[in-house]
Amino acid sequence: MHWRWLAGAAAAVLVRPALWFTALRQVFVLARPGWWRRAPWLPLPDAGYLRFRFQTAYGDPDHEPEPRDVVTYLHWCRAWPRVA
Repeated sequence: MHWRWLAGAAAAVLVRPALWFTALRQVFVLARPGWWRRAPWLPLPDAGYLRFRFQTAYGDPDHEPEPRDVVTYLHWCRAWPRVA
């Protein structure tokens, strides 16, 4: 899994302060269970989960997400409790 897309996504979120809390929350929601017990000790999502999500979103498990798609996802995460 390449993480080049993360810089673009982070830049897209940084200019949207309303999404900062949502983005931080999602980092921990998506983190592998027990991430603090294994190197690299970062709250990273499971690579298999990301491949599945990229397959369902783009039709290609190796497609890297577009920054605008990450922003759209965070807007959805932020709005979901209000519409559920």
